Amino acid sequence: MKKYILIVVAVITVGFTTRKALDPDYFEIAKQLEIFASFFKELNMNYVDQTNPARLMNAAIDGMLEELDPYTKYWNEQEIEQARLEKIGNNISIGANLKTEKDQLKVLEVYENLAADKAGLKPGDEIIQIGSTSLKDLEQNPTELLKGAANTKKEITYIRQGKTNKTTVTLEGVGEKSVPFYELKSNDVGYIVVSKFNPRASFEVAQALKELKEQGAKKIMLDLRDNPGGLLTEAVNMVNIFVPKGEIITYTKSVIEANSLVFKTQKAPIDTEIPLVVLINGRSASASEIVSGSLQDLDRAVVIGGRSFGKGLVQRFKPLAYNTQMKVTISRYYTPSGRCIQSLDYWHRDENGKATRVKQEDYNEFKTRNGRSVFDGGGIAPDITIETAKVSPITHALIDNLVIFDYVTNYYYAHPSLNLDSFRLGDKDFEAFKAFAKAQDFTYETQTEQELNKLLLVSQDEGFEDILQKNQQRILDEIKAEKQKRIDENKDEILKELTQEIIKRYHYQKGLYQYSYDNDSEVKKAVEVLNNNSQYQKILKP
Repeated sequence: MKKYILIVVAVITVGFTTRKALDPDYFEIAKQLEIFASFFKELNMNYVDQTNPARLMNAAIDGMLEELDPYTKYWNEQEIEQARLEKIGNNISIGANLKTEKDQLKVLEVYENLAADKAGLKPGDEIIQIGSTSLKDLEQNPTELLKGAANTKKEITYIRQGKTNKTTVTLEGVGEKSVPFYELKSNDVGYIVVSKFNPRASFEVAQALKELKEQGAKKIMLDLRDNPGGLLTEAVNMVNIFVPKGEIITYTKSVIEANSLVFKTQKAPIDTEIPLVVLINGRSASASEIVSGSLQDLDRAVVIGGRSFGKGLVQRFKPLAYNTQMKVTISRYYTPSGRCIQSLDYWHRDENGKATRVKQEDYNEFKTRNGRSVFDGGGIAPDITIETAKVSPITHALIDNLVIFDYVTNYYYAHPSLNLDSFRLGDKDFEAFKAFAKAQDFTYETQTEQELNKLLLVSQDEGFEDILQKNQQRILDEIKAEKQKRIDENKDEILKELTQEIIKRYHYQKGLYQYSYDNDSEVKKAVEVLNNNSQYQKILKP
């Protein structure tokens, strides 16, 4: 083994030094590679105990990746095979979101008209057996038992509201829709939700736009909120629906000339005149930012919401030796005006090793086609900013501990139907929820309590525990009393979460999109702008 390591690292080093031998950068790379190869060889040949070369190499690669951005990754042979199997499994499924709990799988959501829904499974169902295999004390991940080829039948035993039931689920392919919802709303507004940029994204948006126009849409709202991105080409093609052929939509820059590219629209558009608003938020990233940023720079759309995520780095997959693989960041995205989309700087870290963010006073100014001022600093800043409150720790805890989920399960079976147009939760519902949470012995640990417990451990090491313990219980009691008030203080936020979970039980994701359109502050602002042409034009042509 040690002789083999010596031969391999020698071949790698010689091979690298012979390529572009006169290039200074390649000489430095070859030099460092030779140092590493000799170190790796000597370590494995002389270490006191038997080494594991693969584990050491993975550790070395992980160390290198920590110095770079989080999108540059490496997968060894085993990880590649696992990812391949997971990809196959993701395409064939029961069509439900499941959570592994002790001795069971809890159904959190079923997707409309997919396998689990057709088999009659509902959110809140607790799967306790798959086929002849009980999930009690099962060592493997129980979701593995639900994988298989299309049309495979899985007999499922589950508990619903205390009663044991059985059903058969037939596995099927799950087609990923980029446009999960579109609809003509009042005042001639066509509403299109784009959840991802897969290979059909621009086609689905184009089809939705055509149908909405046939139904009478004279204004369009494109909702990219919570869209993590996807294919760059689909982002360019989506913008092409609304702008003429030949427009620069984005370009990339890199120290490697071949990775510095310009992306232009290639086709005739569908409609370059229809008023357009784009919604974004802090979870709109990558391709979402190319669409919103280019439409903003070209003064083709009004952008409303919150500043986008700021993921402006381009990656490419590279196959490596022995069936390993890497994904490497090769360039940065820029909008037509010249703004860099990337938010965090992973190459100039602070004293704690964290990536830095550009301060607002250091933002650079750029101009849109009509001369409007826009700024970099990472992500896309909307033309109209709508502040959205962060979810409070108490609400997070109620969600994470499934208190809201379990309450809604009981609510669903106590109320056979739901009128989406008139549905509203009130004070009585909130009091009922608080009583339910209390009966569940709901509790959560705040970050303050976590840090206080850590401080107690440190004080024991330093001999100050007596001093700290005198005040600790008093502090914890006051925190506990304050936590009781937090539920009432966040009543509106909790009621919103309850409302959304209830709507999803009766009307699936489609109902949530309908509810969002009628109740969301960002959507309401978008409708206001689209229905006021003078305001719309004033934003784009100041």
